[in-house]
Amino acid sequence: MDKFKRIWATKNPNDEWWSSFVTSPLAVVCNWFVVDIAWITPNLITLLSFIVALVSAVFICLGSSEESLGIAFYVAAAVLIHVSHILDCMDGQMARYRGTFSGSGGFYDKATDHLQVFVWFGAIAYAGYMQTQAAVTPIFLAFIGVCFYALRGYVKYVVIHSEMERDKEYLTEISRTSAALQKQLDEFGGLDKGLGNNLMWFLKEQRKLFNFDEGVFVFMLSLALIIPSTLIPMLWVFAVSQLFLGIIRCCQHGQQLAHDQRPDPLKIPDK
Repeated sequence: MDKFKRIWATKNPNDEWWSSFVTSPLAVVCNWFVVDIAWITPNLITLLSFIVALVSAVFICLGSSEESLGIAFYVAAAVLIHVSHILDCMDGQMARYRGTFSGSGGFYDKATDHLQVFVWFGAIAYAGYMQTQAAVTPIFLAFIGVCFYALRGYVKYVVIHSEMERDKEYLTEISRTSAALQKQLDEFGGLDKGLGNNLMWFLKEQRKLFNFDEGVFVFMLSLALIIPSTLIPMLWVFAVSQLFLGIIRCCQHGQQLAHDQRPDPLKIPDK
């Protein structure tokens, strides 16, 4: 039980919506079995996560082409998408548990995360194209969605780069914010907390649904594959949410940079 608690403590307090209470806890369980196996490294798990994501995209395409086995391929793809995301949560937990977290590992993790989203929605666009008998609308919606999703990530890292040029302690401030989130998680939820505290934590986590990030995409994609009639509406939600959030984030971060880089007013000394 002590080992399980130590792995649980590596759970990211800023996990995305579906990750927070589904895939990340499952990753903790999986890590309990493999975290002490030396040859299984966080980078290897990152690679496996990406390979499984590619296989799931192939299954989506096969399900769109095979009428008789279509739903079977779709369900298999939905399962593999979740397996990929569980692996994606496992690599960071393992690195923190072992104390081997590295900049290069974090980079490859984030890069493959973005590539997975592009691959998944590219495959879903093809599925929508076949479902609507060669209409281009699903492809257009997926294109809009992935473009503005990429814009959100690009703007975020431009802001971090700009803030670090202005303030060398910026990353330290981010670390303090992360520590505060961890403290909040410890106060409201956890293995040693009661049902009421964990229920309160769970309800608070539901606000993350409106972030429309990778954790939400995993749920949306799986639902659309298991219930194919929701595929086109899901693409509309994806495109509109990313368009809206992409524009909002650009404006917010632009105003933040303008405010932070504004010179302090000259102070007039007291007489």
